[in-house]
Amino acid sequence: MVTGNTGENLSMSEAAGQYLAVIPHEKKDAAQREINNFIRWYGGREKSFIGLEGSAVGDYAERLAQTDADCIRKLELVRGFLAYAYKQHWCQENLSVSIRIVKTTRSSTNKKASAKKNNGKKEPVYMTKEAFEKVELELKDFREKRLAIIEDVKRAAADKDFKENAPYHAAREQKSFIEGKILELGEMVASVAIIDENRKVTHKASMGDTVVLQDLASRRELRYTLVGPREVAPAKGKISTSSPVGKAVAGKAVGDMIEVVVPSGKLSFQLKEITH
Repeated sequence: MVTGNTGENLSMSEAAGQYLAVIPHEKKDAAQREINNFIRWYGGREKSFIGLEGSAVGDYAERLAQTDADCIRKLELVRGFLAYAYKQHWCQENLSVSIRIVKTTRSSTNKKASAKKNNGKKEPVYMTKEAFEKVELELKDFREKRLAIIEDVKRAAADKDFKENAPYHAAREQKSFIEGKILELGEMVASVAIIDENRKVTHKASMGDTVVLQDLASRRELRYTLVGPREVAPAKGKISTSSPVGKAVAGKAVGDMIEVVVPSGKLSFQLKEITH
């Protein structure tokens, strides 16, 4: 949490602006682009910095690692922003340590190894029917964009001087990005497991459920909905079941005590309510 009047009144946009004003000019464009992506994902430029927590940062890093091959470079830029915020005392904990790039990469390697053990079958990607339909639309959109970018490459290639042909190289780079997204989304669609809204209800928390946790230290109640990585939205209380909090809550029943290990130590909660 953020302390002090400055931190409490600081918006994500203002925090980013102060950071970008002090970094080297040659790094500014790339940093601004990735920090803006992070802010949009978190909930928008006017969101207060005070609400930013390590679990949200970890979820962002996890999702980016699953969807972007260039995640390490991009996460380093966001990490720099969060480390600066800690030095400026905008937050009590160093949120930058919640970006565990090495662990995320190893996790991806472990998933591939697991897939081989299961005769090449990938682990299912759980999501709601609504989220699945959005992925299908996104895939359709990228396929249409690929047709257009192919024409752009052909037009740019008409200039035989490839060395000085900036439009050609830009179109090739964009084509490569689009084809990567098509491959990624296509694999996701093939391995999706739709969450059955009419599934048998149990007394334990699981994917798709909304839970209410009481922080045993502050007595504050927190409401979260457990979702898959593609649907994570901290501003709406949607957290991944593979995030520290989501992982700790899944499989627990009302009344259970829950401990969550975070960079600053351990957090203790009691599960007060489950809504299926």
